[in-house]
Amino acid sequence: MVADVLTGAAEAAPARPEAESRLLFIDNIRWSMIILVLSMHAADTYSPFGNWYYVDRPQTGFITALFFGVYQSFLQAFFMAALFFIAGYFAAGAFDRKGLSRFARDRLLRLGLPTLLYMLVIGPLTQYFLSWTWGKGGFGHQWLTHLKDGEWLSETGPMWFCAVLLLFSLLYGLIRRTGWREPQVALRGAGIVLFIAVMAATTFAVRIAIHADASVLNVHPGDVPQYVLMFTAGALGYRGHWLTALAERSCIRWGGLALVLSVPLFAALVLFGGGLSGDTALYGGGFNLVSAGKCLWEALVCVGMGLVMLAVYRRYFDAQGPVAKFLSDNAFGVYLIHPPILIGFALLLHTLALGAIAKVLLLTMLAAAGSFAVSGWILRKSPLRAVI
Repeated sequence: MVADVLTGAAEAAPARPEAESRLLFIDNIRWSMIILVLSMHAADTYSPFGNWYYVDRPQTGFITALFFGVYQSFLQAFFMAALFFIAGYFAAGAFDRKGLSRFARDRLLRLGLPTLLYMLVIGPLTQYFLSWTWGKGGFGHQWLTHLKDGEWLSETGPMWFCAVLLLFSLLYGLIRRTGWREPQVALRGAGIVLFIAVMAATTFAVRIAIHADASVLNVHPGDVPQYVLMFTAGALGYRGHWLTALAERSCIRWGGLALVLSVPLFAALVLFGGGLSGDTALYGGGFNLVSAGKCLWEALVCVGMGLVMLAVYRRYFDAQGPVAKFLSDNAFGVYLIHPPILIGFALLLHTLALGAIAKVLLLTMLAAAGSFAVSGWILRKSPLRAVI
């Protein structure tokens, strides 16, 4: 959950020795994913793809457009799914310790309140004063209209993750309340292959039925199967201590194989799916081979990156100095507050004579520096520190 995934409560199973109770490599994965979120929104600002509050899209050539298409598709395939997996993993332990009442109350506080803060305050301020996507009549008038017409219910912005995670968490708690408990599952090669196949098939099925432009809580329904499966896999993995017990060699072997297989598949999708001519309609879904291939590619990248990150971070990044700890402690604050900061810097960079890719890099660095500063020096010294 976001309290576990984004605020640093990465605790291992209670049965482990105290020295192993803190999974620092998970903390490091967590803040790394948040920085990737910033880079995705910076890319949305300048690339010809994606949606964002404020866009500044110059004419881009083929190579630049290809770069954005590859980069944004690659990130979208795994980075949020990784956070759902971690959330599911720690949900099992949290429910074991707290039971349904405390578990649900904690989720409502740590996920629900920040989401409402964003929907009712941060999002509206961002839209009216920075992205200029609200109408005229003054902020107060537009804000009341925002409430009365129910528009605020669809204005989760990047906090869609918290809203969806809250729903997953409460549903998980109700399932556990029936007395069901996850079995201890050993992850093997056949299970990985089956999981990839199920993810690809269910995603494809949803994208046949629901148009790619559809959105619920700012989430594309076609992405939901991936998030559900990764959250579920995390919950199942807790009993088997996957984060600490999975063999590094197996993670690299199976994760690397999935990523290697994804490369020629992606090339085929670009060459034969319409990407070279700028026709991206088939990628959005429907009953066609391009959509099926894209769903399989996403599943390969999702699982492959998850396994490889686990092995790499566990071996090389299972420690924190002052900088890494600061980044970890403020990851959720950055996630909550970064949209207005990123947009503000994008406005300042508007007249800068740089290419789109260079601007994305610069905007990511500025937004990261500004967001971490605001979180660490303002939010965490305010009453909001209780929920971030």
